[in-house]
Amino acid sequence: MIRSLYTAATGMISQQTQIDTTSNNISNVNTIGYKKQRAEFADLFYQTMEYAGTATSTTTISPTGIEVGLGSRPTAITKEFTQGNFKETGNDLDMAITGNGFFQLQLPDGNIAYTRNGAFKVDGEGSIVNSDGYKLIPEINIPEDVIDINIGTDGVVTVIQAGETEGTQIGQIELANFINPAGLHSLGDNNFINTTASGEAITGAPGLNGIGQIRQNFVEMSNVQLVEEMTDLITGQRAYEANSKVITTSDELLQMVNGLKR
Repeated sequence: MIRSLYTAATGMISQQTQIDTTSNNISNVNTIGYKKQRAEFADLFYQTMEYAGTATSTTTISPTGIEVGLGSRPTAITKEFTQGNFKETGNDLDMAITGNGFFQLQLPDGNIAYTRNGAFKVDGEGSIVNSDGYKLIPEINIPEDVIDINIGTDGVVTVIQAGETEGTQIGQIELANFINPAGLHSLGDNNFINTTASGEAITGAPGLNGIGQIRQNFVEMSNVQLVEEMTDLITGQRAYEANSKVITTSDELLQMVNGLKR
């Protein structure tokens, strides 16, 4: 009975992690470039009371043994980098990536962050930046007298300036890819930095070497499926309630034992 109290407690902690992860997914259902997370669990070690194969007589052995589990624990929260739905915006600096890859941003501390959020803008210096003012890398400057901006699927940026009819190429957008994107570290604001687990960034032009292409005038929305998240939320809630019921039942059994009289 004492064992069941601690076992059920580990189950409640695990399900709380599940609910926390699901609630974060739901809260970001409309966040541009957000990638859903999935909580993963494993059972804890077992208390072996009798090993399988133990002799039960001179000619027979136990076929299964007796092992009592001690609960569960969270092992990982995995990011799922599946493609989100595209939303057309009509903004010339909005970009979505079809396939693998991340936009590169220059952080204030000099490090590079990676994001799938392609909602870009122009700052006072003409540089392409995100909503926080972090510059897109490689840096591209938009001239003041631009009347039209075109970004090709290969990342080539061309503009038409006032008084001209021919486009002028002003830059090339490069994307970054990783061997293991799930190993990226989340900074918040839809930004990631690389880790030893993710590997170093592999940069290149869109459409080459397994890197996805760019679609102008679109943004990639969250890949969260609300129906799935609501189902996971209900499942986690019911499992949490079931574990709490185990604690209540174990406590009642202990009360019965403590109330025994000679």
